[in-house]
Amino acid sequence: MKEKVLETIKKYNLIETNDKIVIGVSGGPDSITLLNMLVELKQEIKFDIVVCHVNHMIRKEAIEDEEYVIKFCKKYNIECFIKRIEIEKEAKQQKIGTEEAGRKARYEFFNEILKKTSSNKIATAHTANDNAETVLMNILRGSGSNGLKGIEPKRDNLIRPLIECNREEIEKYCKEKTLNPRIDKTNFENKYTRNKIRNLLIPYIKENFNPNIIETINRLSDLCKQENEYIEKVTSIKFKEILIEKQKNQIILDLNKFNLQETVIKSRLVLYTINILFGTRTGIEKKHIEDIIKLCGNNIGNKFLIPNKKVKILIKNKKIFFIVNE
Repeated sequence: MKEKVLETIKKYNLIETNDKIVIGVSGGPDSITLLNMLVELKQEIKFDIVVCHVNHMIRKEAIEDEEYVIKFCKKYNIECFIKRIEIEKEAKQQKIGTEEAGRKARYEFFNEILKKTSSNKIATAHTANDNAETVLMNILRGSGSNGLKGIEPKRDNLIRPLIECNREEIEKYCKEKTLNPRIDKTNFENKYTRNKIRNLLIPYIKENFNPNIIETINRLSDLCKQENEYIEKVTSIKFKEILIEKQKNQIILDLNKFNLQETVIKSRLVLYTINILFGTRTGIEKKHIEDIIKLCGNNIGNKFLIPNKKVKILIKNKKIFFIVNE
């Protein structure tokens, strides 16, 4: 497994000499495998690590998880940062789901420690199984090809060295290394969508359709990643060709040049432009993109407000105005 992880690191250029990496560690099999693996590899590649652990304070065993991570870090003299947060309370206050609140809290803490320790990368323990589950979740939500690419091995300063390892390999590694990871019993409760996919849907597909469904979905994911990378390159080139003006709160595109593009490129240009303005594409649905393309095709000068995004689309003087509506 060590060779497999090394291959993944080299293939995607995840870790370089003198990197300092913040590792998110829950204490479960995946994250403790990641931590132990990077402890093994850091002398070979010459990088440094620090550990972050977020206690969501949902389970009574969470304190034991926290103590387990602290003990492991002390054993290898690794700097460890702990944060306790009542995540269910946070979710209610922010009016979002518990899973989303937990993810948000974790990444906020990871980035906080990244700056505090002058680190340059964050490593999470996402696996091939996690990727397959994410792809299935996106299919069920009606995602386009962008969602089929699943979890990327590397995005900005975020890396996933275990993304090509499956759960069976990780369990075997934990046993061989006698890591005795913590087990989160809530992972077996079919309360959340991901748990239902993991515990019900994937086993059903394995038994009745394809015993190698994890590998199959990951092959699909890999193909979609490659195709998306190519389309993104084309979109970037087209964006520069039709760009008239770019400001902090406004981007203006050439309407005639936009209308000459293929529909798939038009869709990507809309997403690409909004991503520049807001730093995310989250919340932009197919119907929003179709409505914007229709406005452009009809040369209509009406305003169009995308829900959950303070962005106004204005068609005027053969120009498309993407305006941040404060």
